[in-house]
Amino acid sequence: MNLVNRHLKIMESYVNAPSIHAASVKNANMKGGPFIDLDGQKVDEIKQLIAYTRKQQSHMIDLTKSIYQLEKLLKEKATGYSLEGLYAEIPENLRGFVELVYDLNNNPSYRLFEALFYRSIYYNKNRQSIAFWITSNNERPFVLSTPRLDKDDVCHLPLPFDSPVIDELAKMKRKSNGYEDIKNKLSLSGPQETLFSTFFTEEEPAKYQNYSGDKVRLRYFGHACILIETANVSLLIDPLISYYGYMSEIDKFSDVDLPDTIDYVLITHNHQDHILLETLLPLRHKIKNIIVPDGGNRSIQDPRLKLVFGAIGFDNVMELAEFEKIQGKECTIMGIPFLGEHCDLDIMSKICYHVKFGKFSVLLVADSRISEPMFYERIYELTGDIDVICFGMECDGAPLSWLYGPLLTSPLQRDKDNSRRLAGSNFAKGKGFIDTFHPKEVYVYAMGMEPWVEFISSIKYTPESSPIVESDKILAYCKEKGIIAERLFGEKELLYQK
Repeated sequence: MNLVNRHLKIMESYVNAPSIHAASVKNANMKGGPFIDLDGQKVDEIKQLIAYTRKQQSHMIDLTKSIYQLEKLLKEKATGYSLEGLYAEIPENLRGFVELVYDLNNNPSYRLFEALFYRSIYYNKNRQSIAFWITSNNERPFVLSTPRLDKDDVCHLPLPFDSPVIDELAKMKRKSNGYEDIKNKLSLSGPQETLFSTFFTEEEPAKYQNYSGDKVRLRYFGHACILIETANVSLLIDPLISYYGYMSEIDKFSDVDLPDTIDYVLITHNHQDHILLETLLPLRHKIKNIIVPDGGNRSIQDPRLKLVFGAIGFDNVMELAEFEKIQGKECTIMGIPFLGEHCDLDIMSKICYHVKFGKFSVLLVADSRISEPMFYERIYELTGDIDVICFGMECDGAPLSWLYGPLLTSPLQRDKDNSRRLAGSNFAKGKGFIDTFHPKEVYVYAMGMEPWVEFISSIKYTPESSPIVESDKILAYCKEKGIIAERLFGEKELLYQK
């Protein structure tokens, strides 16, 4: 549905009016919009990509049409009577993939059998590929709108995401291996092989020094990514990191600052600034366990993350339900409900984390917001006071259609769309976290401010931007109450007694 309702539409618009796209990309107010960032050039290549996509993905385009037909069928014929007779009218390519249901108010809907899709023509690993190139800056086109065309300095390989060769390559960031071996496994030759050979060096990188102190160490890697370590255990939350070690005017941790083994990767929710395969696939060989929210409601907007990660080569996925606990080495990880930031859609694959080391505790709520204060008061009865709380304050948020629009089968009025936003906490909501959990320290994160996040967040703030104004209020409020507080940016290291 993203293919049909986002990418093809944007490409066709570019072919019809490339100069409008070129101008819009340069307009700060249009940042993150449906515009291709190719400076009005490469129109013929985009035309070729449209034709190629329509041919190669015709079955996916037909599937999208069938979803619309199914929605129409339910609206017209599911009137409260038994649904069994409607199965025969489901489009052929959807039959056997869906269950028709009513809710208790007789509203019709359907559930998808996701696991079957992964075993059908609709999951085609041959459509997956990996691109490699050497970069020295953060300049990249916005990920949701600009297609990646072939370039002379990019080695673009048809490599499935579950390929073990990805793990072998990732290990070579720290441990040497024979170049001929990896070249042969990728079946490289000619100009591609020549370019690929330039990505390697004979210089040995500095070895990572494992943390060996007696405290709990928190390291902020940017956006919502935090590494929590003791001498015996490591947890990495929402691993969107600057994976590249080039020099920068911004102090930052990168992949060289990650341990060789990560005991737990914790995923809060399924948005592109919290799950980024570009970061996760090279880490796969390091990760002992990846923890994701329990379930998913078998709907288009809420895929089950365990199935997603299992399909791309992660065989160590654990689902965590709300208020369920995982007892790890030295720590306890508890799932906390995640409210808000999902435009009031029925989405279950989201969770916050309460992590406890002895007497020390940290609450990571990502982009959650207090839409119902009593709810978090009930959670406080289980957690008690929190030492450190981290919450996101990207409080403007894009409207529902910016991310979920391609999944809608009926148009949403603009005023309704604008009222349902992908927004984190403002001052009032953030103050609610502080007043409820009585933290000793408060850190505002997940703001999308770091330049290496811009290609997926499209965010650039000014001092007058609402998230900056509102988070400044939070910092001032904490100062009045004698609470340590900071809006995180770049990198930060903190140490705590267990």
